Parts: sequence; C-alpha cells; structure tokens
Amino acid sequence: MSLILASGSPRRRELMALITLNYTVAPSDVDESRITAATPAQLAQALAEAKALAVAQQHPDDTVIGCDTVVDCDGAVFGKPSGEEDAVRMLHALSGREHKVHTGLCVVHGGKAYLATETTRVQFAPIEESDLLAYARTPEPYDKAGAYAIQGHAALWCSGIVGCYYNIMGLPVHRLAQVLRQAGAL
Repeated sequence: MSLILASGSPRRRELMALITLNYTVAPSDVDESRITAATPAQLAQALAEAKALAVAQQHPDDTVIGCDTVVDCDGAVFGKPSGEEDAVRMLHALSGREHKVHTGLCVVHGGKAYLATETTRVQFAPIEESDLLAYARTPEPYDKAGAYAIQGHAALWCSGIVGCYYNIMGLPVHRLAQVLRQAGAL
C-alpha cells in the first residue's frame, strides 16, 4: 500500500514532505466547476473529497489524499484567478480586511473516507494600488486561491494570522497528519 497525493500543486508536494517523503503524486481530473456547496468551507471539503475519491477509484489498494483550498471573502469564494483583471478584483476585495482560507482534506484508506476542514483567518493591511497592480503583472498570483502567495510577495500585506500558516499555502500539515493517523495510514 502506498500513499498518493491527488494534487499537482508544487506547494502541497513541498509541505507533504514535512509529513513523509514516502508518497507519489497523481493529480485528479475532477471537473471542479460541477461541484457546488452551501458555504465556502463546505465547497473546499466537497472538492477535496471528489478529488480523493476519483484517484482512489484508480488506486483502490492505496491511501489517497485529496485537498482543495478556497479563499472566503464575506462568503464569496475566491479560487484561482482567471486572468489579471480577476486577480486585481480579488486583491482589491482583500485589501485592508480580514478573510478566511479553508482547506478541505479527504484521506481515502481501506475503502473509507476520512474528512476534515481547516480554516485560517488572515488580515491584510491596505494594499497600495501600485503594489497591487505590479503584483498582478507577475506570475505569482495565477495558480493560487485568492490570487496571492502568503509565502511570497503577499507576506508584505499580511498583518495577522489566526490559525495554521501552512493552511494558507494549501496544506494544513498538522491537521493532515492527524487525519492520516486517524485513518491508520501514518
């Protein structure tokens, strides 16, 4: 039995190495646009579960980890921006205020799904317009929920965090380790 991360995210692979080096990667091909939920946190959970279950169907004897991260700004879901205009819109909305980052986790082990959701509150200081526009012209925001990388340039805007820092990067390391232990996979 092997451990499979159902994500192509380089940040998740990097953070997964904090838990174990003994895993492989098999991104899911789930159509995320077809999945809906009542709240942003529930959406993150539903997406994580769909990804894990899709990969687990192809690897039934292995342990599969699915995850998905969304940014929640007053109930509006900010996923990965579709382009510069979308990135600017998201960053304007996050400037000078608090938002939440939700990561849904699903570990499929022994035919059973183990679920968890981690939420972190993030406070941004007001972002200077010139800095915001310059950032939106870099490649950094385009493969990240909410159009920012907390471990990158957005660290300059972050004035406070309540909860797991790694959750903001897309993989709540402590919570995932707990779920893997609960599932008997770690």
